[in-house]
Amino acid sequence: MRAYRLGRVQQMLRERDLAGVLLYDPINVRYANGSSNMQVWMLHNQHRYCWVPATGKTVLFDYPPAVHLAKHLETIGDIRLARIWTYFSAGDRYEERVVTWADELADVIRETAPGNTRIAADHLDMLGGKALEDRGFSVHNGQEVMERARSIKNDEELKAMLIAISVCEAGMAKMQQEMRAGITENQLWSHLHQVNIAMGGEWIETRLLASGGRTNPWFRESSDRVIRAGELVAFDTDLIGPFGYCSDISRTWFCGPGKPSDEQKRLYSYAYQQIQANIDEFRPGRTFQEIAESSWRIPNEFVARRYGSMTHGVGMADEWPLVTFSDNAERSSPGVVEAGMTVCVESYIGAEDGNEGVKLEEQILVTDQGPQRLSTYPYEDELLN
Repeated sequence: MRAYRLGRVQQMLRERDLAGVLLYDPINVRYANGSSNMQVWMLHNQHRYCWVPATGKTVLFDYPPAVHLAKHLETIGDIRLARIWTYFSAGDRYEERVVTWADELADVIRETAPGNTRIAADHLDMLGGKALEDRGFSVHNGQEVMERARSIKNDEELKAMLIAISVCEAGMAKMQQEMRAGITENQLWSHLHQVNIAMGGEWIETRLLASGGRTNPWFRESSDRVIRAGELVAFDTDLIGPFGYCSDISRTWFCGPGKPSDEQKRLYSYAYQQIQANIDEFRPGRTFQEIAESSWRIPNEFVARRYGSMTHGVGMADEWPLVTFSDNAERSSPGVVEAGMTVCVESYIGAEDGNEGVKLEEQILVTDQGPQRLSTYPYEDELLN
């Protein structure tokens, strides 16, 4: 799996005539060479980075106290101490530190890719970009390189993703088992975290769980509100599970005792229809704009509060591509559906003058024969019938 992922990155680099890519995003670093080190902390502290040349092994500049963590990885040819120049670390000496950082990095680039001054970077402060340009390099969009590389999964990645989905769905089952009138949203949400960590998962990207009237509009975060009988409970997992792979599934449940109202069932039925119709759109060779234009038409009463997109890619996080709706198809990412892509198909149904809303989402694989569901958690018969 590591060899495949590094090969994907280097293929993208060669196609763009780039000497290599400088990576700071810890998810990109992990994709390229398999190393992991305090992933969430590194998302907002630029204390480790990686140089990926167009050929050969990567050079990892790791957080100084933790250089021992990646010594076993065959994708890494050299491990060095990171030259850290964030203000948090360097204080008022950051300009001095960036010179040392850029000088060393320039030497590494010239050594691993002699004669090519075209480089890419994913997340790089302007000061760092200027320092590299001052040393004769032109800096290009590294996130485009990485998103394109990450978009096609091989069999080993799919195995890792299925394990993450299994962990996520075990957590969902625990949540549903514990759901009852009187539990708070936070208490219910905590079960997903607990199962994920206990089964080797890593973190959850959001706090998207809401109940009752808090389900409409969407994107309210989990709170200490007490869930009551007769209400809908909706959530979006956004879970980073084992091996760093994402399981992004949404479900809406009815909290008993009692039976769902006709309105609750109507909302759920529309969301279910949207999901099923749009899953079938994903077949190799279709453009993202074509899919947007032919996607399920959302009834007018729900358009104002619909979800922000109908589909997004998924891998080690939410990824490219992004596909929008029929009335703004031009906002969809340029590109074509390919076998090996994994995407999440979304639905949110809630009216501006309504009380509750329904959130559903499925994770699928695009195959040569068409879409294949990866998520398997059942729908709610009492809300469908």
